Parts: sequence; structure tokens; C-alpha cells
Amino acid sequence: MKTDKSKAAFAEAKKYIPGGVNSPVRAFANVGANPLFIDRAKGSKIYDIDGNEYIDYVGSWGPMLLGHGNERVRAAVKAAADKGMSFGAPCLAETELAKRICTTVPCVDEVRMVNSGTEATMSALRLARGYTGRNIIVKFEGCYHGHSDSLLIKAGSGAATFGAASSAGVPEDFAKYTLVLPYNDTKAAEASFEKMGGEIAAVIVEPVAGNMGVVPPKEGFLVKLRSLTEEYGSVFIMDEVMTGFRLSLSGASGRFGVDADIITFGKIIGGGMPVGAYGGRRDIMEFVSPSGPVYQAGTLSGNPLAMAAGNAQLEYLRTHAYIYEEIEKKGEYLEREFTAAAKRNGVAARVNRVGSMMSVFFADAEVTDFKTASQSDTERFKKYFNEMLKRGIYLAPSQFESVFLSGAHSDDDLEKTVKAFGEVMEIL
Repeated sequence: MKTDKSKAAFAEAKKYIPGGVNSPVRAFANVGANPLFIDRAKGSKIYDIDGNEYIDYVGSWGPMLLGHGNERVRAAVKAAADKGMSFGAPCLAETELAKRICTTVPCVDEVRMVNSGTEATMSALRLARGYTGRNIIVKFEGCYHGHSDSLLIKAGSGAATFGAASSAGVPEDFAKYTLVLPYNDTKAAEASFEKMGGEIAAVIVEPVAGNMGVVPPKEGFLVKLRSLTEEYGSVFIMDEVMTGFRLSLSGASGRFGVDADIITFGKIIGGGMPVGAYGGRRDIMEFVSPSGPVYQAGTLSGNPLAMAAGNAQLEYLRTHAYIYEEIEKKGEYLEREFTAAAKRNGVAARVNRVGSMMSVFFADAEVTDFKTASQSDTERFKKYFNEMLKRGIYLAPSQFESVFLSGAHSDDDLEKTVKAFGEVMEIL
């Protein structure tokens, strides 16, 4: 497999773009390789500028639930583009998409469109603080909620201590309002609320963690967070930028039967176009300007192209809801075969999966939080990633990301993937 053109493109990009990429994980630094520059994509496949074909399990980091280039989504975007690229004014497609979200996700009464998942979570936190009149935010170690200052915080020295900035450029004063707890630790959450519940504006959590690899919530974890926030008058925010409309038609909230006060969306609701949203209880959402005092705005929010793509994708999912069952079966197949191949070859590996999201951890112990995820063998993952890539399987270039399955992955794709995995396990 030759990738000379991609190597040359990366060298050129580094002259003009920091690190040669516009999002860090794309640099392939975590796997000791050069990034591939993608030319086109269709269905379950992507093609690099050297002409190599890969079965794609990144799916633009999640939104391509229907696969790349779905005809209905493409047609909707083309039709919208013929009318205009951007208006900076209301259009009917905004209301249509908002209505689809509100009528599909039971705990969402109103929704505000934004341009990215980061913007959605940042705005949701501002809203929670404005609504409660409090400052402290609780988040969980290993959960990623975008790159806004309040959320780029790593864990402190104890289970109930404030965090520290995890990026240069984030003032430590921001960190003092963010409490970082271990994921899946209900006792730490209880202790924190007992200590300072009256000061906590919100709890924000990925209902299924997808940025320390896939880590499912333990039974009762989300329910406990819901009950604590209700008891202390805090806002419960589920960050469904990754899981919204992916784990079920009503997202993780519907899959696990747990309501939130605010849910953040992204990725899938734009059919792959740049989009995000946050929505929730009407009394909370009415605090957003111009209805209320919490300011948030965006020239491209509700962009007609993104709205068209989102409407087409969500309507397809509504009328073809069986796709969730089909993708679940695909996930079950990969999980079963991957687990068996690793065991057959004596490779210590754990496969974590929820629906169409999955991760392979090279570890002896169960992976339930950031600490146990961090103890997995990342050097072995590097070899695994590169050997799978040689066999035409395109995975996320980091141990701490998810595999995303789509409706476009065929039985042949899955069989080739399982075959490649088996071969790689033999040499690890």
C-alpha cells in the first residue's frame, strides 16, 4: 500500500497549518504514522489521494450513520444550495429540524441550533449557570465535551477536589469552578453533592463515554446523577453530541430511559454537515436570548444546508427505524468475533460496545473509567491500528476513540474486518 501522495500532502500542510491538521487526532501522532489525506467517500468506503480503498469505521467521527453520500441527504443539500448558501435569517428548515428533535426526544421541549458540539456544550453550561444562579460545574474524567475553557479541565488530586487546566491558555480561575469526578463513580457524586450541592449549577456527562474509548455507564449511574440533580436543584446535562440519534431514535436518553434537563446534539443531526444544538425543558430553554437573559448567538446557526441535511437524515431514520436493530446485530457480530479471535491467540483484549459504538482495549481488566482505560496497552494498540490499516481497515487513530458502525457496512465488509482482525491477533 503506497501512501507517497499523502506523505507529501502532510509535509506541505505543515507549512501552513499548525501540525498540518485542523484537529489534533488527525495527525496520527498517537499511532506513530503519517495521516492519510482523503479524496472521496461513498457508503462504507473512503479513498485516499493515493487511490487506496478502506472500509471506514470512523464515519467522520460518528455522524455517518447511513454511510457516506446517502442519496437522500445529498439531494436535500443540493436542492438547498440551489436556493442559497446562507441567509443569516430565519428559514423554514430550522423549525422543521427543531420540531423533529422535540417530537422524537421526549425530554426536549425547545431546541437552539448552533454550529458544533463544542458550541452546544459551552452554551448549555452558560444556560445552566444563568438558570440556577450558581457557578460550579461537575464533569467526569475522560469525558470530552468540546474545547471550551470551562471543560478543558483534568482531574484534581482527589475525588471531590477541583480540577486543573489541561490546556495552555486556560486560566486556572476557570478550573476552580469545575469539579472533576471519576466516571461511573456514584459514591464520588453523592459525596460531592453532600459537600457543595447548593453551589452546583450542573452536572454534564457523556451517557456513554466515547472519548476514552467506549465506556458504558454502569447500571444505576445515570439514574443516580438524575436523582442528585433533582434533589439539589442542579441542571442535568447529557452530552449526546456522539450518541444522539445514534444509539436509538431518541438517543442514549431513550435507550437507557433517563431524562435530562438539557441534551446537547451534534454530528448526526446535520447528516455530516457542521451543526450542533442544545435543547431541553421549556422553562430552562426560555432563559435563552431573546426570550431570556442568557445570551448566545451565531450568524451561521440554522444554516440552510445543514438544516436540509439534518432533516433528510432524521426523516430517513424515522421511516427506517429498523436500521438500529440491523446495526446492533452488526455490532454484536464484530464484538463476538473480535473477542473470540483475541482469546484464541492469547491476546489480552477487552471489547466494549454499546449499539453501533465499539472499542478494543488491550487490557486484562474490565475498562469502566478513565483510570482503567489509561492502563490499557497503547503500544499494542499502535501495532494493531497500523496492521489493520495495511489490510484496508480504517480505524480511529487513537486508543481513546470509538469505532462507528453504519447502515452501509455490508456483510462482506464485516467479514473482511473480522478476517483482518484475526490475522493481526496472530502477530500481536
